[in-house]
Amino acid sequence: MARSDTAEATRPTVAAPQKIPVTLTVNGARVELAVAPWTTLLDALRDRLDLTGTKKGCDHGQCGACTVLVDGRRINSCLTLAVMKDGAEVTTVEGLARNGALHPLQQAFIDHDAFQCGYCTSGQICSAAGLIAEGRAKTADEIRELMSGNICRCGAYPNIVAAIQQAMVRS
Repeated sequence: MARSDTAEATRPTVAAPQKIPVTLTVNGARVELAVAPWTTLLDALRDRLDLTGTKKGCDHGQCGACTVLVDGRRINSCLTLAVMKDGAEVTTVEGLARNGALHPLQQAFIDHDAFQCGYCTSGQICSAAGLIAEGRAKTADEIRELMSGNICRCGAYPNIVAAIQQAMVRS
């Protein structure tokens, strides 16, 4: 059934929702944004703050490429609305290094060649930082289980586990 021009002409216009102010501390710096209510934390980080280390993989929370730390806990930033994290402290892969020195996980990933294409690497490293802070993983099997939300399409899993074990020893 075709639409008539009259039906379209009588349809009321709906104004776009107002942008919502959000304050975050990202990698140690306080930032204030005004975002649409549907803006994900991932999109705010990449598109508004130019922090492109965090990757958009599946956009469904299944691959872990978008993993960041929020108040020290690892989350999928593609499933989290920025407005939900107003006042939170966010750490991305760019914020892990300190005083020009790589984070132990970043160095361990290099030491163990724990990446091939590198697309999942930032999410893997942020997730591993959260895993180490949680203190629950003691064995390689526990690391694999607790990192299971982070997918590597290249299959670098043995090297990723070895890198995490190295960083755990140095933490």
